[in-house]
Amino acid sequence: MSSSLRVRLTVWYLALFSALFVLFSLYLYGELSRGLRDRLDESLRAEMDTAAGMFADELEEAKGDVARAASETAKGMRVRDTLVAVVADGVLLAVTDPSRLQESASIAWLVAHPPAAGQVEDAPGYGQSGARGMARRVEAGRREVLVVALAPLDPIVAELVVVRRVISIALPLLLGIAGLGGWLLTTRGLAPLGWMAGQAREIGGASLHRRLEIGAAAGELVALSASFNELLARLDQSFETMRRFVADASHELRTPLSVIRGEADVALAQDRSGAAYRESLAIILDESRRLSRLVDDLLSLARADSGRVKLQTADFYMNDLLAECCRSAQAMVGARRIEIECRCAGDAPFRGDEELLRRLVMNLLDNAIRYTPPGGKITAALEVEPAEVRIGIADNGTGISAEAAAHVFERFYRADEARSRRDGGFGLGLSIVKWVAEAHRGAVELASQPGAGSVFTVTLPR
Repeated sequence: MSSSLRVRLTVWYLALFSALFVLFSLYLYGELSRGLRDRLDESLRAEMDTAAGMFADELEEAKGDVARAASETAKGMRVRDTLVAVVADGVLLAVTDPSRLQESASIAWLVAHPPAAGQVEDAPGYGQSGARGMARRVEAGRREVLVVALAPLDPIVAELVVVRRVISIALPLLLGIAGLGGWLLTTRGLAPLGWMAGQAREIGGASLHRRLEIGAAAGELVALSASFNELLARLDQSFETMRRFVADASHELRTPLSVIRGEADVALAQDRSGAAYRESLAIILDESRRLSRLVDDLLSLARADSGRVKLQTADFYMNDLLAECCRSAQAMVGARRIEIECRCAGDAPFRGDEELLRRLVMNLLDNAIRYTPPGGKITAALEVEPAEVRIGIADNGTGISAEAAAHVFERFYRADEARSRRDGGFGLGLSIVKWVAEAHRGAVELASQPGAGSVFTVTLPR
């Protein structure tokens, strides 16, 4: 079968229409044939009633003379196409149409096989197509007389031949009209798909903002167009995120590379003392470490986006992990005199990727340290429930505005650009926190007020 949807729909439409027309024709032909035979049978019964009643009357007038009564009955029954005969003791006494005595074989068959009272049966030998016949017994003194009535099936057969001819002529004509109509209907119905395909071909990476327009199409196509437009919107957002990600990553990579190159150029420009070389190498080392951290973060997020990161799950105690992270964070505070308090409610067994969860907690603590002024306080609390654990990292730092809070989990986003760059932040830590939480089927939430600090809460199912 052709791969064209238009051809397939037309063929299916034509096949269905053909099947319905054939079934309807068979039903109509059957009902017509049955109706014609029923009408013939009713007419035959009426003729039989008339003939039997007339024979009885003539027999009474003829003083019991059966032959005379039969002759008078035959003369009185002048019915077109219907043959009435009177038989007594197996002898044909009279017939309405003597010129058709050749049908005596049919009469003899009915005499030999008389139908039940009031029943009509097929009889052979009368006409080209047979006949319908019935017989009735009438008492004439001590004799039993059989009144027979025959009606040929030729008129019915002739009418059915006409019906068959009409059907055989109408069938190909109607199928041709149905095929043309199906083709036009499918062409019109599928036209919006052609418009959609044409518009879709014109949409490229630089024009993902465009949307499909199909006008007043069918509801199904409107739903398809809406789904495709939603897909375009998601692709547009993904491409925009990717472009922004590449631009931000390039910008972040450029700064340490520029510092490394600049220090190398300065160190090589002229001979210097050993202390000067060590100072330049220390700067290059710091920027290299910063660059390495950035590359590691970018690689982690790229793997997360590709879905190729497989959690290395194991059993461990979440309270021990949080305590270790707090000790490590205390060493990062340096001379800023920031207090880090760790609250753990006893042993908290958990199953997950310990290294990723350690990174999650350290990123949250690092973020809190960056935005907490000297002398401030950071609280890391662990709450254990039967179905989940909650890790809360709270600080009394500068806080985050409502506008910035809606974007803090976006990559390379910084609420304070200058401060973040000065402290070595890249704007990727909270994005990694969100990814690790979601990888463990959990979530992270932020509650913050400017000037009153922030609280990050990570909820993880056990």
